[in-house]
Amino acid sequence: MPSPTDWPGSVVRSTFIDFFKSKGHTFNPSSPVVPVNDPTLLFSNAGMNQYKPIFLGTVDPASDLGKLKRATNAQKCIRAGGKHNDLDDVGKDVYHHTFFEMLGNWSFGDYFKKEAIGWAWELLTKVYSLPADRLYATYFGGDERQGLPPDHEARDIWLQFLPANRVLPFGTKDNFWEMGDQGPCGPCTEIHFDRIGGREVPDLVNMGGWFGTTPMCWRCGTWCSSSSTASPTGSLISLPAQHVDTGAGLERITSVLQGQMSNYATDLFAPIFAAIQAATGHAEPYTDRVGADDVGNKDMAYRVVADHIRTLCFAIADGARPGNEGRDYVLRRVLRRAVRYGREVLGGPQGFFSTLVPSVIDSMGEAYPELERARGTITEVIRDEETSFSRTLVKGIERFKKAAAEAQDGVVSGPDAFLLWDTFGFPVDLTELMAEEAGLRKGAREGLRFEAEATGYLQKNEVRTTLDGAKYSEEPVDTWVLAILTKQGFVESSAGVEEGPLGLVLGSTGFYAEQGGQVADTGVITAGAARFAVSSAQVAAGYVLHLGDLESGEIKVGDAVTASIDVERRRRIMPNHTYTHVLNWALREHLGDHVDQKGSIVQPDRLRFDFSNNGPVAPEALAAIEATTRSYIARDERVYAQEVPLAQAKGIHGLRAMFGEAYPDPVRVVSIGRSVEELLADPGAEGNRAYSVEFCGGTHLASTAGARAFALLSEEGIAKGVRRIVAVTGSEAEEAAETAEALAAEIRGLQGLSSLDDLAAKIKTLTVTVDSSPISTVAKAELRGELQTQLKASMACLGGGWRVLDEQKREAAANKDRAVAAAVTAADAAAAVGSRFLITRLDVGLDAKAVQEAWNAIAKAHPSLPVLLASAGEDKALVFAGVPKELAPGFPAGEWLKAALGAIGGKGGGKPTFAQGMGPEVGKLDEALAVAGKLATLKLQ
Repeated sequence: MPSPTDWPGSVVRSTFIDFFKSKGHTFNPSSPVVPVNDPTLLFSNAGMNQYKPIFLGTVDPASDLGKLKRATNAQKCIRAGGKHNDLDDVGKDVYHHTFFEMLGNWSFGDYFKKEAIGWAWELLTKVYSLPADRLYATYFGGDERQGLPPDHEARDIWLQFLPANRVLPFGTKDNFWEMGDQGPCGPCTEIHFDRIGGREVPDLVNMGGWFGTTPMCWRCGTWCSSSSTASPTGSLISLPAQHVDTGAGLERITSVLQGQMSNYATDLFAPIFAAIQAATGHAEPYTDRVGADDVGNKDMAYRVVADHIRTLCFAIADGARPGNEGRDYVLRRVLRRAVRYGREVLGGPQGFFSTLVPSVIDSMGEAYPELERARGTITEVIRDEETSFSRTLVKGIERFKKAAAEAQDGVVSGPDAFLLWDTFGFPVDLTELMAEEAGLRKGAREGLRFEAEATGYLQKNEVRTTLDGAKYSEEPVDTWVLAILTKQGFVESSAGVEEGPLGLVLGSTGFYAEQGGQVADTGVITAGAARFAVSSAQVAAGYVLHLGDLESGEIKVGDAVTASIDVERRRRIMPNHTYTHVLNWALREHLGDHVDQKGSIVQPDRLRFDFSNNGPVAPEALAAIEATTRSYIARDERVYAQEVPLAQAKGIHGLRAMFGEAYPDPVRVVSIGRSVEELLADPGAEGNRAYSVEFCGGTHLASTAGARAFALLSEEGIAKGVRRIVAVTGSEAEEAAETAEALAAEIRGLQGLSSLDDLAAKIKTLTVTVDSSPISTVAKAELRGELQTQLKASMACLGGGWRVLDEQKREAAANKDRAVAAAVTAADAAAAVGSRFLITRLDVGLDAKAVQEAWNAIAKAHPSLPVLLASAGEDKALVFAGVPKELAPGFPAGEWLKAALGAIGGKGGGKPTFAQGMGPEVGKLDEALAVAGKLATLKLQ
């Protein structure tokens, strides 16, 4: 692998361009992100957009563009809105962006696949020095339905460089490129890079998600051979000449060359993250965490803000402005999404967002001088738009919280969403995102409410219920359409229905409808030329509603159709459901009978299980639970399922069921390791308790070995007395294990370091990597322990270092004891005289942990007392505000904190119940405490 320090993003970009210039390509600068004379695009979303006239044969041959034969550049791209839209995914992972740079090289009727692939191989393996044994190539495997043949030409060229098991065919979804609904298209070939190496993992290529294509097996380049164009009717028309279009994302390639596991952990984003922390005053820097490891969505917020400020800077520099229509409204959505994350999650002050503009221009202005030329305009536009939204942001968030509290069946109502948009300026997708974060339902399909009114209509019209017995099979089901539901109600035909989701009720189905914690199947329903893409399924009153979009043709009530589920997706869901049962049983075995299931979600990529337990699960207990659950893979226990009369089933000793859940009669019993017949033969037998037995209508494995692997990723509290475990099976768990082993090997390699400074720096880096890696929480704890062991051993050998660390620990402990004693004494005195709040100074310098411990001690002794603590250092003062939960709605800790920090020129942030920050004007600390006292007196009258 190349050295990470050799490849800053700017060098990656220039090396690509210089390489293709050496191959006779003309450097043609990036076109604006706002397309010129192209109504089919909201934004330039690919490097080839500016070359469409060449591809379509409409270019003036006498123009400079018409004379091009070979070209190369780095194209500015925005994918927000339109066919290619990544807006909703940005922040949730470490590889989606709305703005990115596409490195490209093109041939216009000149060279074709042989040269394109050969030069790609040379660039990656000779210039960038990527190991050839970690590269995989994909090619278009054809599509009989559309009459598209496989691209054997590309396959045969790749076989000159790679063995056959690393040259893989895929369908139109992955290897047939389309610029938009209309325009140039054609088969593409891609190069994927294995982040780990030393293995053969063709099954990971194009898997997608955190454990699939990104980041463990990364697509680092796409070479498209455009030979057709899509017409408005969807038909393909041959182009006048054959062309080559290469797209290689700068962010992805840079992360590979810098040895990072994410696009955001590179020097392309580091200066922006630093600016975000400075602007918001957040106590913690960006740490590249995702999912359950990203406590409070802090890193998600960093990613959203960093990505969106880049998008807005480039769009505004190229002439776009936030507004109410088309691309302008997309930009308004982008800005308001970023401002909301920066203000609510990171604690940024009003106006923070526009102060980030210089970080983008200073880091990218050399490559794109138009940014520097528009510096003033960009800042002014963003500042004005931010100010406009800030006027209603806080009240809008309060209105959303009220709507969430009043949500029926976990759904924010349409009128509430409209009010948030119309009155408070919240775009609908922002409301949907906030709903998701609050654990409520969201999504485009929520417009179809399959509830009492709809099912009552079906019953009134004597529509028979859906036969869904085939949901435990993977085979397509030949059936017929009973009803078609739209936002306007039921219709007889899809013809004439305005654009939007549809719902089909079928006579029979193999689709599993969302229930029991398991997500619904997806797939397709076909009828001749009609094709309906199913994105979800709901069941109510015996009817199964298949929700989705009609992609082609027309569907009428009474039509004969074929319903086909996405089999591969179903096969990823089944092991997660089976191991939800195993985990439930293991928790009871190791923690006791008090453990009850409080909820679960079973998805293709993970399982989530909520259960009752007072306090965190001890590390040794978690290790035992994970080991017990994993043992079922080697044991290969058979999974049995059978419908049983409810009263008889309830008599099985050891049965696990959700308290308060209404179960059907008969009920489906799922047992692991002992047949249902054996259980019923002696339902009270003590031995039945040794088996996982549950009521469940979900889809499961035939035997437990089918999961292949299991990893318990996290355990955390979500409410008083309720804990949550997130776990994975299958390839996701295998990837977790491989990542953990790779990290363990890297830690073992620390023994060769002789410099204490080098060791400390390496351990710091590895600690962040371990903490942010999606690996078993048990393995994570072991790796953390090993890092500490390595540090202790090395410091002992290097002499004296550990004694210094011990002394620092003793000083910190003394600080904490001093802070706690002083704080509790002051709180006792305040309570004795009936004071409604406490403001006091501590003498612990800038030791934030000691101040936090002082607040914790007061909260235990006087839980209803609001407290503001301050401590002065040499050049800064630390302020901490803590407010009881019941008082926080009217007197949030952040408001109290900001009142104090304003007097000492400081910044801070936190949650409604606690917040902290610092300020440089130490001499005004007494004044700050007086201001805080006046506010508390006013608020708590």
